[in-house]
Amino acid sequence: MYAAERITKNSRIIDYAGQKITARQSTPREEAQVAKGLIWCFTINRRYVRDASVGGNLARFINHSCRPNCYTQVVGDIIWIRASRTIEPGEELTYDYNTGGDAGITCRCRPGCEGMI
Repeated sequence: MYAAERITKNSRIIDYAGQKITARQSTPREEAQVAKGLIWCFTINRRYVRDASVGGNLARFINHSCRPNCYTQVVGDIIWIRASRTIEPGEELTYDYNTGGDAGITCRCRPGCEGMI
């Protein structure tokens, strides 16, 4: 996903939409998604998760990066994607998925990155 216009630092860009489910319900969904190389379940807190594969919006297409230009902010049960710096038109929007490498997916955020998602 790419910026269509200049986005100033700390601006709210989009909310991460999806079905709100329990953490227990998310486990089989996450396993199925990761098997396909996808990560569309976003943890709200210890009890709840948003699954963007059901009722999700364009936010699910924002890629991971180890050097992101966005960050996430959870307010209640709303997940905001915000600009961590000024983003110019044409730049890809990225944020750190903060999975700790648990998904076992090789990071492709830039050539030579050795991170795991």
